Amino acid sequence: MAFDSLTEKLQNVFKNLRSKGRLTEEDVKSALKEVKMALLEADVNFKVVKNFVKTVQERAVGQDVMNSLTPGQMVVKLVNEELINLMGSETTEIKLKPSSEISVILMCGLQGAGKTTTTAKIAGKLKSKGRNPLLVACDVYRPAAIEQLQVNGTKQGVEVFSMGTNHKPADIAKAAIEHASKNNFNVVILDTAGRLHIDEDMMTELMEIKESVNIDQSLLVVDAMTGQDAVNVATTFNEKAGIDGVILTKLDGDTRGGAALSIKAVTGCPILYVGMGEKLSDLEQFYPDRMASRILGMGDVLTLIEKAEAELDQDKAKEIERKFRKAEFDFNDFLDQMGQMKKMGGIQSILNMLPGMGLPSDIEIDDDMFKGIEAIIYSMTYEERGNPAIINPSRKRRIAKGAGVDISEVNKLMKQYEQSKKMMKQMSGMMSGKGKKKGRFSMPKLPFGL
Repeated sequence: MAFDSLTEKLQNVFKNLRSKGRLTEEDVKSALKEVKMALLEADVNFKVVKNFVKTVQERAVGQDVMNSLTPGQMVVKLVNEELINLMGSETTEIKLKPSSEISVILMCGLQGAGKTTTTAKIAGKLKSKGRNPLLVACDVYRPAAIEQLQVNGTKQGVEVFSMGTNHKPADIAKAAIEHASKNNFNVVILDTAGRLHIDEDMMTELMEIKESVNIDQSLLVVDAMTGQDAVNVATTFNEKAGIDGVILTKLDGDTRGGAALSIKAVTGCPILYVGMGEKLSDLEQFYPDRMASRILGMGDVLTLIEKAEAELDQDKAKEIERKFRKAEFDFNDFLDQMGQMKKMGGIQSILNMLPGMGLPSDIEIDDDMFKGIEAIIYSMTYEERGNPAIINPSRKRRIAKGAGVDISEVNKLMKQYEQSKKMMKQMSGMMSGKGKKKGRFSMPKLPFGL
């Protein structure tokens, strides 16, 4: 995630604080100096950092903190609270009219920020909440943008209104709203043109659209990877055209992420959503408290649970768990499980949301590392996947050849399978009282030692 480096540095600071039995005022000042440097390196706005550190320091050197039994933990708690305040305290939703009326959303932003893709993502989110959105292609300068919107609209199951490239965006917007009123759409989302940089023509065009139709929400899409520039773009758009909220894209990238910590404080505009990947489902509601928790390495279990509920096949998950408990799982179950984990964003994404499992910024778990295992399994017949016991040496040679690997890799996978099955039987026995001690166990969800 964008904050991996910042998280690592903050965790080191807090580790040192927790190791001290009592804190002096000098300990707090020294620690916050390191916090300040970490935030600046993450490209957080200088004035924002200055005010943040000042506020935390004033609270941290108070009697309640310095005299507490765990002052180090109290300082961490204060930093967490101030991070939440910095990013907006409360979760902000897109404001929509009652479903019996038409809500009009204007999407704007620079080229390359992912505006058109994000527009389709927003439509998908609103559709899942029971709305009937209409996407509108108002970028008349790039035929590719219209085509991209149409492709993504089809994937989301959302209609796209287009009049080509020979009409003014303001006229297209007016015609789209007429179309929406006649065809029972209750949300109109206007995808406007982006440019390489902010110019007067862009702002004039946005104002013409706003004068032609009643806009309920103006949302700015900014690229988190541009760091402090993202904050500058948001400030300029807000001053010249007026925006109601911001959507940060590419927050999953290798970037310093300071934009998320600066935008609300500098512009006063809330962050509504964050883009966490290229897929049309990779758009998360922005929760300041959850983001603060992620930044401090405390995980984000609530978002992980929501992802699981939205993406996983619950019946299939229960069936796999039943098989695990009876040690009946096979290679088909493994493939199903890998597919479900990919839907949730991959293994690294899941680990980063678990408390204490955030990985150092220089360590990455690439889901491609499992492609070799998948290739071996796909080289098996369906019968072999369902009953691995029948895989003899000649079958192993055929499987290895089909997967393009040495037979030792097949033997290694089979050994992991047998070890996992043995472990499941032992756990199952303990759960049923056959072992030494009866107790509650959380069954491992990844077989074969993964």
